[in-house]
Amino acid sequence: MAAMDSLIEPHLPSAALITIDTQRDTLDGQPLAIPGTTEAVPYMAELCRAFREAKRPIVHVVRLYRSDGTNAEPLRRAFVSGSTPVLRPGTPGRLLASALVPDGAPDLDDELLLSGRVQPLGPFEIALYKPRWGAFFQTPLESHLRSGARSTVVFCGCNFPNCPRTSIYEASERDFRVVLARDAVSGLYERGERELANIGVRLMAADEVAGALGAATSVAGPGGELP
Repeated sequence: MAAMDSLIEPHLPSAALITIDTQRDTLDGQPLAIPGTTEAVPYMAELCRAFREAKRPIVHVVRLYRSDGTNAEPLRRAFVSGSTPVLRPGTPGRLLASALVPDGAPDLDDELLLSGRVQPLGPFEIALYKPRWGAFFQTPLESHLRSGARSTVVFCGCNFPNCPRTSIYEASERDFRVVLARDAVSGLYERGERELANIGVRLMAADEVAGALGAATSVAGPGGELP
């Protein structure tokens, strides 16, 4: 068991933070409001601050739905092409929740993202667009993480039963070490926690991740690996 644990134990000096779909339209009172997302945003922001201070990568994964719905899942095409814009390019609702945005970051570049390219938002921070539930499906996420020698991914965001859960399973099947910040994700439930534990996902509170990352950084140095 100890040998098995060594293969899945998070290695925070080589971690990246991934936020999922935490955009203004998903917050309370908005067209795609997801219960619990607004309450989770401060914990997501805590993680973002910790990763920025440690100079570790952050990837903000977003959805963008064209007005005709052609790039949406079949299930959502009628909904997103309706009269009320939902995560639509050019609208304020598709922007990241303001608490997650680094100082001086540009607005999302819709066409750049829809083309499949990443958009830099800060020195160690990017946004990328995903066309379906999972963050690895037809996106450059895996190559971005591999190019930075990232072995561990920390997930937070909206909304666990759909996009975070799919993305976590995708990360697991690619042999990343996976952490879910349980208070920094909306829609998490007890059975889901058990199922994640059964595939080797580590569940931690946001402040626990931030504290462990700070401790790891003090040993490894900003942006570096353990000596």
